[in-house]
Amino acid sequence: MSQPENESGLPFQEKVVPELLKHRLVTPEEYLRIHKKTVENYQEYWESVAKELDWFKPWEKALDDSHPPFYKWFVGGELNASYLAVDRHANSWRRNKVAIIWEGEPWENGPKEVRKLTYLDLYREVNRAAYLLKEVYGLKKGDTIGIYLPMIPELPIFMLAAARLGVAFTVVFSGFSAQAVADRMNDADTKLLITADGGWRRGKVIPLKEIVDKALETATTVKNVLVVRRTGTEISMKPGRDAYLHDVMSKVPIKAYVEPERVKSEDPLYILYTSGTTGKPKGIIHDTGGYMTLLHNTMKLVFDIRDTDVFWCTADIGWVTGHSYIVFGPLQEGATEVMYEGALDFPEPDRWVSIIERHQVSILYTSPTAIRTFMKQGEQWIKKHDVSSVRLMHSVGEPINPEAWRWFHKLVGRGQVPFGSTWWMTETGGIMISHMPGGYLVPMKPGTNGPPLLGIETNVFDEEGKPMPEEQKGYLVITKPWPGMPLTINKDPERYVKVYWNKFPNVFYAGDYAIKDRDGYFWILGRADEVMKIAGHRIGTYELESALVQHPAIAEAAVVGVPDPVRGEVAEAFVILRSGVEPSAKLREEIVKFVRENFGPIAVFREIHFVSKLPKTRSGKIMRRVIKAVATNSPVGDVTTLEDEASVEEVKKAFQELKEQVGK
Repeated sequence: MSQPENESGLPFQEKVVPELLKHRLVTPEEYLRIHKKTVENYQEYWESVAKELDWFKPWEKALDDSHPPFYKWFVGGELNASYLAVDRHANSWRRNKVAIIWEGEPWENGPKEVRKLTYLDLYREVNRAAYLLKEVYGLKKGDTIGIYLPMIPELPIFMLAAARLGVAFTVVFSGFSAQAVADRMNDADTKLLITADGGWRRGKVIPLKEIVDKALETATTVKNVLVVRRTGTEISMKPGRDAYLHDVMSKVPIKAYVEPERVKSEDPLYILYTSGTTGKPKGIIHDTGGYMTLLHNTMKLVFDIRDTDVFWCTADIGWVTGHSYIVFGPLQEGATEVMYEGALDFPEPDRWVSIIERHQVSILYTSPTAIRTFMKQGEQWIKKHDVSSVRLMHSVGEPINPEAWRWFHKLVGRGQVPFGSTWWMTETGGIMISHMPGGYLVPMKPGTNGPPLLGIETNVFDEEGKPMPEEQKGYLVITKPWPGMPLTINKDPERYVKVYWNKFPNVFYAGDYAIKDRDGYFWILGRADEVMKIAGHRIGTYELESALVQHPAIAEAAVVGVPDPVRGEVAEAFVILRSGVEPSAKLREEIVKFVRENFGPIAVFREIHFVSKLPKTRSGKIMRRVIKAVATNSPVGDVTTLEDEASVEEVKKAFQELKEQVGK
């Protein structure tokens, strides 16, 4: 096979923006001027980024926009995501560089399992897995497989093996129910499902194979199940359908080689399902060439990735964050990264800090939910460990409260390292808005997501689709196509158009509420359907939650709007107090006064409930629709993706107890 062509030439950033200097601290005005040039010439900008990848065949056209919104990037180009993430490093000086440092959850005076894979190790494992998929199961380009695994090395290995063959894959988070697995397998027409006997979570075994057996009662497309032996749990194996990985792999040559498929840039890489508040999950299809180009851009600009770094994204690969910033992004750049199997606070609240210290993590990518949990547990757990290796931090998943930002920046960032809050979503494929330590370092602002990345044009629109004035709340939109955008929704192109492109003509509607300030920074205020209208004022739930967590007694808060005959809506808050703080009527009054003084008199609360848990999805996002249902005595609905269903009952109990107290 011929080696890919790596087109040389002056990068667009240097050609059109000659003042580009890495790590240059610029003013917001300077950055906006530079950014404007990249979006005015956005196709040329993205071509310059794509030329830094290895292509088997160069593209003929940067963007096919003949059938909007079904855009195609780098048409005519051919490449392979597995080659980019594995081969080009294994065939270079990086062959003996560590690619993945994997740590299992089980603990006994330290981690019981740590496994290190070099790029040469990863190359061999991916080739053997690809050989297995191709020669044993007969999979080929155009097929789709399902993956339902815990956070173990076999998960990225099989994702990369599928990509090597041009086989699309759909990863299902290992906390999902049998029905969720069945729905996704049927929608994606998967032929093979890869799972494990079980997975570790907070010291307990999640019975993954048992869940799969139940799912396959209705998932009719799956013909074979491949099982990884992880926990040693006794499981049932159906003859002719199920096989253990170690049994089948024993027949695969140690040095098996599978030539990477030359896939078209616009060929699907994977399908990932994202849920909304209504309707069945949407199967977002991401392409290959555009997606890998976007990740390359973000790994440089946002994470400033270097060969000396140890990169740790604390997400689960079952979510898009893990796809982009555990598997394809860092590995494409030849990074060394940490992959951790279990809960960040197991067996003690300092597990995550000990990982930073033990593996000398230099770039940390985590979530506001995790940070707020750490705040609740106290500073002492962080202070037990040396975190001086950390030189850069970012958060992802939801807006980060300024108080949480300051707390984490002080304790982990030592008050000096760059700390950004990235905005993006499953549909965008990669980061859209963020501070950029790897490009232009603009001044940090606690709580903001920063400006849009180079080549990305975002704005805030009103209901009529007109740009909002600065400092005014509106709907977040992306106004120009970008590499890595969805191809469509699997089997439902009409829904793709309706959900993302119908609200504003020729503009991608993100579904978030936001403000653009005078410096061009974006403040994401949460989902547009989580905006309250109190006495005519539109207030995002995030805004009140941020005000609440600034109170020294509060570790975490969730706010929902409830109907009010006078004001239209009023806020109802569910708060978790910091360790050692006792709930009381006096504290409740103090909190109400505090928020009114710091936010304004329009912050009207019907009630404030003290709870020890909040209902969350297993990715850590607060399930506000569940809280709202409790507060309004409505049906709770589907709670299959909650981390702990008991927390729903706890919210109900807190609400009921408070009603009884008020009744007295």
